[in-house]
Amino acid sequence: MIELYYPYFKPAGDHALLAVFGDEIDLATNHRVHALDRLLQEEPFEGFVETIPTYTSILVYYNLLNTGYENALAAVKEKVDRIGEEIELIPRKIEIPTVYGGEFGPDIGHVAQHNHLSIEEVIRIHSSRDYPVYMMGFTPGFPYLGGMDEAIAAPRLESPRTHVPAGSVGIAGKQTGIYPIDSPGGWQIIGRTSLKLFDPKREPPFLLAPGDLVRFVPAQAQADKQQE
Repeated sequence: MIELYYPYFKPAGDHALLAVFGDEIDLATNHRVHALDRLLQEEPFEGFVETIPTYTSILVYYNLLNTGYENALAAVKEKVDRIGEEIELIPRKIEIPTVYGGEFGPDIGHVAQHNHLSIEEVIRIHSSRDYPVYMMGFTPGFPYLGGMDEAIAAPRLESPRTHVPAGSVGIAGKQTGIYPIDSPGGWQIIGRTSLKLFDPKREPPFLLAPGDLVRFVPAQAQADKQQE
């Protein structure tokens, strides 16, 4: 078995490299990913194109007309060496008003039953902490949130829905997230927010970004509708 030392770097196709900081989802590893991402955005090297950060790694694209793999690798390694000494990420804290249960959260009863809890306990637990945005994906603006209490963890649906309304708040395994647009989906839906997570006419188009802290705030259905 080959023992890996982090971070490590490897080519990803002919015009990208992958920097890997670990193999487990945790806040410290994700912090390093986003610290490198910020450095690359603020101080791009010659030929830099874009980045795609994930839970534990970051994909860095570059233009072969301007640079090659070895030059890009040297530039990325130089920035990795500075993480922890110069980079302090101060997260934005964003509240998400959420109507739990009823027509907005058709699966909350199943989540409660699966964990031997009441619906009220599920709501209290889900809305009692801040969730870091680890990464975006699946659909435009979909935030994968970490730090959910395992007391309300629940498996994905056996048969995904063909339509999940935008703003739906879901649980899948030990994660929670928010559907930014109408789409298919297999997460357990426990509530919904009226906030728009993705608006192509807005700048930036995404309400949330990796590194943000999200807090779900229970809201009355009528008050939520008045905000729409």
